[in-house]
Amino acid sequence: MEEMVVLVNPEDEVLGLMEKQQAHINGLLHRAFSVFLFNEKGEMLLQKRAPGKYHSPSQWTNAVCSHPRMDETYLEGAKRRLNEELGIDAELSEKFNFIYKADVGGGLWEHELDHVFTGKYNSEFHLNKNEVEEIRYISPEDLDKEISEHPTEFTEWFKIILEEYKHHF
Repeated sequence: MEEMVVLVNPEDEVLGLMEKQQAHINGLLHRAFSVFLFNEKGEMLLQKRAPGKYHSPSQWTNAVCSHPRMDETYLEGAKRRLNEELGIDAELSEKFNFIYKADVGGGLWEHELDHVFTGKYNSEFHLNKNEVEEIRYISPEDLDKEISEHPTEFTEWFKIILEEYKHHF
């Protein structure tokens, strides 16, 4: 089954559906969510995208980023993907939303109305290896240092969303 994204205008009014990869080729604005998970030490969970992903493979990014389906809320989509990618359930709270556009290489664009959620998680993971190569927790200071020293090891959207997150907090 083709994965579809929900195309929207800047006010989040639905314009229609489009196959995910085609929306990324066309750079069309669509719904998305990003999840930031933290452990009891305040470290952020990073996931390394699986090597078979059609864009940004084997790059580090936040816990989960994806797209809600037409019949889901942003929160429902975020919780679904936590389970599908990391094999977990966590309480999430929405912090903010914003629009960004990022060139992710290979003629593909992420142009998203992104709803950003945070949560805490301190238990075991059951990774879907088709989605996630590995995970790790990192302190905010070490993350800033790594991104500064090795920016190409991180997804373009994660760097944008992280800066927006810092701006809000």
